[in-house]
Parts: sequence; structure tokens; C-alpha cells
Amino acid sequence: MNSNVDIQKVDAVVLGVPLSRSSISASAASETPDAIRRAWKYFSTYNLDEDVDLSELRVVDLGDVKQHVTDIAKCHENIREAMKSMQQYHPGVLPVVLGGDHSITAMLIKGWKEIHSTERIGILQLDTHFDLRDLSDNGPSNGTPIRNLIESETIKGEDVYNIGLHGFFNAKSLKEYADQAGVNYTTMRQTRKQGIENTITLALEELSQKVDTIYLTVDMDVLDISFGPGVPASTPGGMYRDELFEAVYMAGKHPKVKVMDMVCIDSYKDQNEITIKTAVHTMLSFLTGYKQR
Repeated sequence: MNSNVDIQKVDAVVLGVPLSRSSISASAASETPDAIRRAWKYFSTYNLDEDVDLSELRVVDLGDVKQHVTDIAKCHENIREAMKSMQQYHPGVLPVVLGGDHSITAMLIKGWKEIHSTERIGILQLDTHFDLRDLSDNGPSNGTPIRNLIESETIKGEDVYNIGLHGFFNAKSLKEYADQAGVNYTTMRQTRKQGIENTITLALEELSQKVDTIYLTVDMDVLDISFGPGVPASTPGGMYRDELFEAVYMAGKHPKVKVMDMVCIDSYKDQNEITIKTAVHTMLSFLTGYKQR
């Protein structure tokens, strides 16, 4: 970051978290933050669909959170400390975090909670998976972040709204755990029947009535494999590209959505940068909504 930038006058910050060792699937997600930055250069700041120019937003790239070569626990601690520092010194700035695998979400939210200890935090999760695997089996992997947060009492299960689950990619035991914990979820089939706008609107309305802060986490494997071939766990039957853009745009407009992350892209697996460019568009769609607040 340029030392001459006055962070107090910044609207949003971009933070890279290049971690993939905690991914269940083989992944080069650690390379994603830089891949997104490179692809970002080919996008205009002007959103024709909304007639919004993002050049008026003051956004600073803070670089990447330092990672350890082998020690995942140290990596996770660094991630938590990064969020703590951002919220301690610059609480009014919107963090946009580029993962990395989905394990980073638990650490980011724990860091947020340490500074905002009295806040009730809710999660709007766009994902193919519940991410409720047992930590005793998996450790703090990309399959466990939501369970990690629930069992550590950082959040309440009822304050999780997961949209995009589908197909044959979640064990029945995880669905049963979700029901026991009170997790709210809408499958991709249900979402498509009622429409992405209605689904996101309802989730945001219900969350905003309960929580102080809404954390948006976008697992890019929520996309159908045709739109997101560059994710470690790509699947058929997922969300369409335009549905994702609309979902994050709507979340960006909501005043209680105060942080966003995007996770689980393997740029080495990506074909013609389809997923990376979709991720950039997703981030810019979110920022378009944020600009319109």
C-alpha cells in the first residue's frame, strides 16, 4: 500500500489470503489472489448495466496475509490477526477478501468477533456445500468453517443462510447437523423456482432482523461447472453466472453487509480464465451494490 494513502478516507480494502493447504481437494487456491489482480486490469470501472462508475470508490489493495509454508495453524492465526487489525484501526472500511480456501472464513469472522465482541454476526453463504464437516475428522479445513464458527459459539446456527446447495455433494449427516443447529438453507432447485432476487431478498431481510453484521461468503464452487471450471470441487447443477452476479449485487446494496470474501478457485485448473474473470466480475458486482448504498 502506498504510504501516502490516508486509510481513513478509503471506502474499501482488498486483502489477499493465499492459503490452500487446508483444502480437502487438491488446490492451488493460494495462487488466486494474484490471478484475480492480473485479470482485474482488463475490466473497466464502469458498470453499464447499472450506469455506475466504480472509479469514484476509494479502494486500496493491502496485499496478502503472510502465510507459513507448512504450519496451517500459524496461517490461520495470521488471518485472524489481519482481520483484527483492520477492524481495530479502520472499522468503517469495507473488507473484500480474496481466498484461498474456505477455511479462511472461520478465521476472518473470529477476528471480526474479537473486536466487535457485542455484535451478533450472521452469514450469507453462497455454496454448493454445507461446510459443516466434523472438525475432529477434518481439522479446520475448507469443509468445516461454518461448523467451526457454530461450535466455537462465534455465531448461531440460525444466523447462517446458505443458498445454492444442490445435487449429490453433501452427506445426509451434514443435512441432519444443519437441521439440528438451525441452519437456514435453500437448495439451488428451490432458489430457481422462487427466483434468485426473491431468495436473496428474503435471506437479507430475515438476517437483518436478527444480527448486527452480515458477512457474505462466496464459495465459487456454487457455480455450475460450465461457469466455474476452475474450482477444486466443480459440480454440475450449480448456480448460473448471472444469478451469482445478481446475488452479490443485492448483498452489496444492503447496509448490514459489512464484509465479503470469495474463496475456492484453482487458477491452475481454470480454462481460459473463465472462473477467474467470473470472480472479478463477482467482486465488481458486489462493489457496484456497495457504491449504490
